[in-house]
Amino acid sequence: MFTCCYTLLTAVAWLAALPILFLFSFRKKYCSSIPARFFLWRNPPLKPEGVWFHVCSFGEARAVAPLVERFDPDIRRLSATTQTGFESLQSLSAEQSRYLPFDPLLWFWMKPQKALVVMEAELWYLLFALAKRRGAATFLVNARISDRSWPRYRRFAWFYRRLFAHVDRVFAQSEADRKRLEALGARHVTVVGNIKLGQIPSPTRDFEKPEGYLVCAASTHEGEEGEILQAYRELKMLRPEAKMVLVPRHPERFEKVWRMMRSFAKLQEWQIARFSESGNLMADLTLMDRMGELINCYAVSDLVVLGGAFEPIGGHNAAEAAQFGIPIITGPHYFNQKDLFAGIEGITIVEREKLAETLRYPKLLERSRLKLTENPLELIEKELRNVL
Repeated sequence: MFTCCYTLLTAVAWLAALPILFLFSFRKKYCSSIPARFFLWRNPPLKPEGVWFHVCSFGEARAVAPLVERFDPDIRRLSATTQTGFESLQSLSAEQSRYLPFDPLLWFWMKPQKALVVMEAELWYLLFALAKRRGAATFLVNARISDRSWPRYRRFAWFYRRLFAHVDRVFAQSEADRKRLEALGARHVTVVGNIKLGQIPSPTRDFEKPEGYLVCAASTHEGEEGEILQAYRELKMLRPEAKMVLVPRHPERFEKVWRMMRSFAKLQEWQIARFSESGNLMADLTLMDRMGELINCYAVSDLVVLGGAFEPIGGHNAAEAAQFGIPIITGPHYFNQKDLFAGIEGITIVEREKLAETLRYPKLLERSRLKLTENPLELIEKELRNVL
């Protein structure tokens, strides 16, 4: 009864939103995801009888890749919610990568699979309910509920109890996550840590390291770049040889950030460049306007300023930078990354107002280090193979 009512409500919401969705589908950010997810345009069903991995966006796609690669390409089935997530998954299986359709469309789209593996907090009711009904073993991996999100989850506990009735196994990031998930009705919850610490990606190519001190401003968001550029100016006054590569989190912001960089650099008389045109990091200020290059930037950087935490966004994965033992500065709003940060030593947390002062004296910063942890992917892979 609940599944029927939920399907009806989401179908009504879908019909009501169709005009708005149609208009949004012409925007660059949504030109492929909205037609695929809400109209099934060029989004055929996945082949049946595989292991289906679902992620939201680019970061989760990168995190689940080492687990996906442990399975034969013939049985990989992949889906994502966002365009960046979809594009990242295509490197793992171009033929069997899809956008996840909106809930009521899953009735017509979903084929029976052997297993469904969902990353972190992609809690779509019909995704789990229909996969389970059609014979799949269902898993929630790297599951987390942040301090900030917990009140909202608790308010709708009645809904999540019904959702978790269709989830067979949950692999949580921490003990606190386990308790919260079980309070929402999750069963068979195992704490395995953050899989992002289990297998960290290596550089895919070697960048030429520029002379001087290279700062990587990584995964930045709206409202952060201006503060970071001001802080970089303070560093450059003391160390004229310093250089910065700025890597916005979302590709649709590349042009806006480039305009900001041009205006700022003109006042400072800096040389600026777009990586897509220069192919190197030799300018005073370089915009990294290609996806998938952040790990390569980390490999040649002397310092990382990690975005997503100077604004109340939740923070981003610091493990990829920490593997190189370089100082990492980030903001105080890392509530989505607490458990991952607990596995890293030497991260410097500063308020945005103190960023310039901190960046002015980089030699005082501690180098980051990864703590040794067991690889959670071994246990997750074993559980998945038990159902194949």
